[in-house]
Amino acid sequence: MNSPAGSAVDAGDIQALKARVEQVIRGKSEVVELALVAVIAGGHILLEDVPGVGKTTLAHSLACALGGSFSRIQFTSDLLPADVLGTLVLEPGAGSLVFRPGPVFANVVLADEVNRCTPKTQSALLEAMAERRVSVDGTSHALPAPFLVVATQNPHDHGGTFPLPDSQLDRFLLRLSMGYPDREAERAVLRNGGFRKANLKAALAPDRIAELVTAAEVITVHEQLEDYLLELVSRTRSDPRFVRGVSPRGAEALYRAAKALALVRGRNFVIPEDLRTLVLPVLAHRVIPRGEGMAAAERAFTELLAELPPPA
Repeated sequence: MNSPAGSAVDAGDIQALKARVEQVIRGKSEVVELALVAVIAGGHILLEDVPGVGKTTLAHSLACALGGSFSRIQFTSDLLPADVLGTLVLEPGAGSLVFRPGPVFANVVLADEVNRCTPKTQSALLEAMAERRVSVDGTSHALPAPFLVVATQNPHDHGGTFPLPDSQLDRFLLRLSMGYPDREAERAVLRNGGFRKANLKAALAPDRIAELVTAAEVITVHEQLEDYLLELVSRTRSDPRFVRGVSPRGAEALYRAAKALALVRGRNFVIPEDLRTLVLPVLAHRVIPRGEGMAAAERAFTELLAELPPPA
C-alpha cells in the first residue's frame, strides 16, 4: 500500500498501529479502525454498551500503541470538576499555590460511566475536550497532544444516570458500540484469562501522530462528494423522520472523519463508501429523530441512505 500523495506518512505506519491494537482487541476490526479515525481527525469517542465487553481495554490499548499516557476517571455522582481538571495546592515549604494537574492531562483519557456524574462535572470534561485546555483560577493550561477522550455511557434505562444533553453529545466525533465478540474472539478472551490490561509497545513515535493529523488535512474530497454530503445533511433538516436535523458542526465532523478514514484505508482521496460508513457513528447521536431512542435515528439514516444513491 502506497503512501498518500504529498504525505510524509507511510501507510504501513497506520496498519502497524491498527495491528498493534488488534493484538488485544480481537474480532473488532471496524471499531479499532474508527477509533484510529477519531485520533487522526482530532475527535473524541462515546462508547455506549453493556459492562464487560472491553471498553477499558480498547482505550488503554490505544494509549499504548500511540506511545502516550493513559488515565482512567471513574465518574460518580460525587465527582467534582476539580477531580477531573486539577486544582491549586499549597506547596510544602514554599508557601505558594501550585497547579496540580488532574487525570484529564493524559493522551488518552477513559471517562468511565460519564453519565453517572452530575451535569456540572460533565460540562467541565466536555469543555476541556472542546478547548483542549483547562483554566484554573484564571490561568490556562494546555492539554497534551494527541488528546483523545473515550467516554463510556451506560444505557439510559440503568439507574442513577444523568443523560448527556444533546448539545454535549454533539461534542463527540463518533458514537460507537463494542458489541459482544464472536465465538472465536471470545474463546481467545477465555484462554487469555479475560480482558487483561494491555502491555503493548508503541507502534509509532509520538511525533508521527502529528504527521498523521497533517496528512489527513490534505486528503482530497471531490466536489461531487461534497455535494452528496451537503444533500444528505440538508435532507435531515426537512425530512419528517427527523425533529431536528444535522447542524453545520455535524456536517464538518463527517467531512473531517471521512478524510481521516480515507487515510487509514491508504488513499489520498475520499470515496462514497467512506462517507456512508461514517454516517451512523458520526451523525446518529447529533439529531433528534421522530421516534424513541438511538434506534430510531439509526433507522431513519439507514432509510435515507437507501433513498440517496451515492455519486458514480
